[in-house]
Amino acid sequence: MESQEKKSRRPWVVGVSGASGTPYAAAVLRGLLAAGESVDLVVSRASRLTLLDETGISFRDAHWREDLAAWLARGADGKPDTFDVAGSLDDVRYWAAGDLAAGPSSGSYPAKGMLVVPASTAAVAGVALGLSKDLLQRVASVTLKERRPLVVAVRETPLNGQTLKHMVTLDEAGAVVLPASPAFYAGATHIQDLVDFVAGRVLDAAGVPHGLYRRWEGELGGGGTSRRS
Repeated sequence: MESQEKKSRRPWVVGVSGASGTPYAAAVLRGLLAAGESVDLVVSRASRLTLLDETGISFRDAHWREDLAAWLARGADGKPDTFDVAGSLDDVRYWAAGDLAAGPSSGSYPAKGMLVVPASTAAVAGVALGLSKDLLQRVASVTLKERRPLVVAVRETPLNGQTLKHMVTLDEAGAVVLPASPAFYAGATHIQDLVDFVAGRVLDAAGVPHGLYRRWEGELGGGGTSRRS
């Protein structure tokens, strides 16, 4: 039975780069797990510095499960234990960013696709140019060559011409380029609402069901009612 489960496991690979926006990654991860999806996680070296700065959490290879649980339980406003993630990490697999021999580095590894959130301009450039300087970039390149879904949630402003060209290159290669741009028609009254909107759009692009934000239904005035009580 265990062998059969391993054969049938097809995870989404989530790559977290060094851009500001670690709450976006946490919301996407919670959304995937809530939808019953398997997850393979790659946290870049630069993103560990961002995570430490934005949350105070040190992400350690040897203690990744403990650190991930603390990260996912934290709200976008910085409050710990906002979300109950106990028991939801059973189908998460972690791969070190420097492990270029990791499972997802090969096209034969049975992944559904990859979500890079947040995506720094350096990550965008590396994937667009096919550099594969770390596991995150390598998996993104593999995802493109295997014609699997790749969603790149770019988090930077303003954007220079070179980055815009790289984004066009990714679009032409088949990736979904999804700037981390919150909207307000969903009735946001809390920072978490804005984060969840972006995370929800990432999951939409991947075809993963969720209830992270209020969808537009063609009626004005609905934004006055928040999802939060």
